[in-house]
Amino acid sequence: MKFLLISPKNRTVYNFRGDLIKAIVAKGYEVIVTGPDWTDVDKIEALGARFVEIPMNKTGTSVTGDLKYKKALTALMKIEKPDVTLGYTIKPVVYGAMAAHAAGVKNINGMITGGGYTFTSKSLKAKLLGTIVRTLYRAGLKRTKHVIFQNEDDLEEFVSRRLVKREKCRIVNGSGVSMERFLPAPLPQQTTFFMLSRLLKSKGVMEYLEAARLVKAEYPNARFCLLGKYETAMQDAIPKETVEQYIWDGIVERFEETADVRPYYAACSVYVLPSYREGTPRTVLEAMAMGRPIITTDTNGCRQTVEDGVNGYLVPIKDPESVADKMRLFLQDPTLAARMGAESLRLCAEKFEVSKVNAEMLRIMEV
Repeated sequence: MKFLLISPKNRTVYNFRGDLIKAIVAKGYEVIVTGPDWTDVDKIEALGARFVEIPMNKTGTSVTGDLKYKKALTALMKIEKPDVTLGYTIKPVVYGAMAAHAAGVKNINGMITGGGYTFTSKSLKAKLLGTIVRTLYRAGLKRTKHVIFQNEDDLEEFVSRRLVKREKCRIVNGSGVSMERFLPAPLPQQTTFFMLSRLLKSKGVMEYLEAARLVKAEYPNARFCLLGKYETAMQDAIPKETVEQYIWDGIVERFEETADVRPYYAACSVYVLPSYREGTPRTVLEAMAMGRPIITTDTNGCRQTVEDGVNGYLVPIKDPESVADKMRLFLQDPTLAARMGAESLRLCAEKFEVSKVNAEMLRIMEV
């Protein structure tokens, strides 16, 4: 039996799907992973999978490039004859499903890990791209057997827009998090807020930076950390000079991407993600597993990670003042982070532990 995982980026394979791959291998399947290049292939092969390069421009809009990607996937599937396929993010979902259907695969699965830029931005360009994206989703999801969502809001939107039939849809609690790898850590003495994200407007980075500026003016000893790389190809990338101004002003400390983010969670008191929309944010789950309270937005994907006032706080999107108000609560009550962090750990164990999530994934995909 063969299982084909169609991925948009190699790093997401071992970071977000590694435990799932190992669980599928344990079921006796040969797992084949496609990716756009040879970056970190050794880490994918260490999971027990075989890697095949299929070049893809994740954010490109070239019709020729996309058709070439679909053709390469179809050729691979006709050779490998997988029994089950799973694609995640738009191009692997859409073109992976089309290719699998053309190759005669019966068990075709797609995972919707969030809406993305075209679902959150109101710009004319986003609206035009959104029309194309929805047309592609409708065509691709028509060919799937199961469509897996990470939150109820996304499922309802896709169904209401007639992108997919409800009877195909299932929900899991995100990608899960390994609570053996991400372990509770003592809180730092200095109250420290932390955000880990690509530096995009839709992730709420500007709201985090502005909230930090507001709070820093009242609490000079508060610390604000940001980990993430500057983007250039993404439509809603934040210019480097914009972020650098907050660094030069002494508001925030920025760190580069790293293979091990655990020390950064351990160094913070509160994890903050003011995103406009998510599937289920993996960074929030990692912070919860390490016993950190959460400030995040009351929006798709984010709201399911927080019991408001219990393990953290929900705030409106695009509202740095509300983010700042919740930050102040942790500075005013030094015991709050420990109490809410314990609740994050409890909730994470109940809903988001990776073995529970993967067991449900395997059940849905009939693996």
